[in-house]
Amino acid sequence: MRARTEFLEALEALDGALEENIARAHRMKQRIDELEEACSGGRPIKEIVPEEETPLLVQLLTESADALHQHGSRVRRTEAQTLHGEGLTMEQIARLFGVTRQRVSALLRESR
Repeated sequence: MRARTEFLEALEALDGALEENIARAHRMKQRIDELEEACSGGRPIKEIVPEEETPLLVQLLTESADALHQHGSRVRRTEAQTLHGEGLTMEQIARLFGVTRQRVSALLRESR
C-alpha cells in the first residue's frame, strides 16, 4: 500500500513538473523567435546572447531536462517497486519498461 501511495505522489509531482515545463517551453519558443530575429540582421551571436533576458535559452533547456530526469526517475523507481510488490517479477517489469532485469534490480534497490 505504501509503494502505491509513493507512486501516486510521484505521478502528481511529475504532473506539476510537466506543467512547469510547458510554461518553460513557451518561454523557450519566444526566446527562439527573439534570437532568430536578432540574428537575421547579421549581428554576431556574442553580441546578441549577453543582451538576452535571463534565464537564457540554454538555462531553460537545462532546467526542463533536469526536472524531467528528476521526476521521471522517481516515477520509474516507485512504479517498479509497486509492480514488484504486486507480484510481477523483475523480468516482467524489465519487459514492460524496455530495460534489462539488472536495471530493474537497481531501481528496486534505490527504492529501499
